[in-house]
Amino acid sequence: MPEVYDVIIIGGGPAGLTASLYTARARYRTLVLERLAPGGQVATTAHVENYPGFPQGMNGVDLSLRMLEQAERFGAEVMYDEIERVELGGPVKVIHGLGGTYEARAVIVASGASPRRLGVTGEEKFVGAGVSYCATCDGALYGGKRVVVVGGADSAVEEASFLTRFAAQVTIVHRRDQLRATPIIVERALANPKIQIMYDTVLEAIYGERAVTSVAVRNVKSNATETIAADGVFVYIGLVPNTGFLRDSLPMDQSGYVLASEHDLSTALAGVFVAGDVRPKSFRQVATAVGDGALAANSVEKYLSGVTKHE
Repeated sequence: MPEVYDVIIIGGGPAGLTASLYTARARYRTLVLERLAPGGQVATTAHVENYPGFPQGMNGVDLSLRMLEQAERFGAEVMYDEIERVELGGPVKVIHGLGGTYEARAVIVASGASPRRLGVTGEEKFVGAGVSYCATCDGALYGGKRVVVVGGADSAVEEASFLTRFAAQVTIVHRRDQLRATPIIVERALANPKIQIMYDTVLEAIYGERAVTSVAVRNVKSNATETIAADGVFVYIGLVPNTGFLRDSLPMDQSGYVLASEHDLSTALAGVFVAGDVRPKSFRQVATAVGDGALAANSVEKYLSGVTKHE
């Protein structure tokens, strides 16, 4: 029989690791199930400078590892597995992963979200051969080359600036007439001689043989198209929630985000809570994910307070 934990947290990003810190510190037996590596999206960020307590900023991987170390210090267990399906309706929740089955009295879903794909010709063909969703992961491969960044919010513009450490030229392609990123981030990009911006423009195709050599873009106002040389394409156009494993287990919105109470992050099922980017939010930052994790953990503690802790 699988060991029954007090709480299982699905996802090891800032929300999940914060939740595990709180529940483990409260002496609840806590298991974090993470698909890949701790940190989630923050682990793919080159430099986090808007998280309190680090005045000089910090590398996203380093911040993630510190969060993990702190949670483990209080006894949280971490296992790496990909979740296939869940059974959340009963008093004991059952989580089925590729590597095993796990049980707990409460569950926090903190599985986060993944980068949205463009859905254009050539994108799938060149993933790993010129198309990327992580500048921190792949930026060093483009030393002295030309890259295109698609998007205009904080992530796109920040990663475009990061890519100038390696690339000779970075072109931001944005469908609107101005960038949506935070003003200080925009100011840095505009002041960087390696960055050029194509406003009112969408990327329509990615070309090449074995690797990317060019992209087709279209101006949404004039409808004029052109092909520009590029060795790489980095895509930052939003997120898709990682909720496929939940299937019909929990109510979701039309985009696949799990619906939950703003008051305590509880879902429609008793003992099941959510935290972080997996739920509908107007603002997605490390700080808000951490806040969600703390709130969800507090709600779990209240839920389990009338339940004998697993010895």
